[in-house]
Amino acid sequence: MSAQDYQKGYDAYQAGDYAKTLKELHPLAEQGLAEAQFILGGMYLNGRGVPQDYDEAVKWFRLAAEKGNASAQADLGGMYATGKGVPQDNIMAHMWYNLGAANGFEKAGEWRDERAGFMTNADISKAQALARQCMSSGYTKCGD
Repeated sequence: MSAQDYQKGYDAYQAGDYAKTLKELHPLAEQGLAEAQFILGGMYLNGRGVPQDYDEAVKWFRLAAEKGNASAQADLGGMYATGKGVPQDNIMAHMWYNLGAANGFEKAGEWRDERAGFMTNADISKAQALARQCMSSGYTKCGD
């Protein structure tokens, strides 16, 4: 796994060459590189270079999110908010948005707060407790 290979895949993604992106990044994602996992999740979410597949998007976002990738955490929150690839769940959406915000993805905090508008105070408290548990466990106990 090399930074050079990742850069080639990332550059291909930026250029819209999704076949090359997949060729370069899929092996790195399989080896556990969170950034590559996040990009693959987005490719499956949006059907870029692969058939659109929400289950695959969730798989790759979750793998990256469990490594602390804030963008993947925010996108996983979005999957729960919309029920794409997972059952719709405001508590889980809030939890993942909260983690994304805590790890530096500012927009995730706005999405978390929007989601809170659809939740009871008890549900918000539960989501916050799940986020604390998830973070303190090193992303091994994340509510699923």
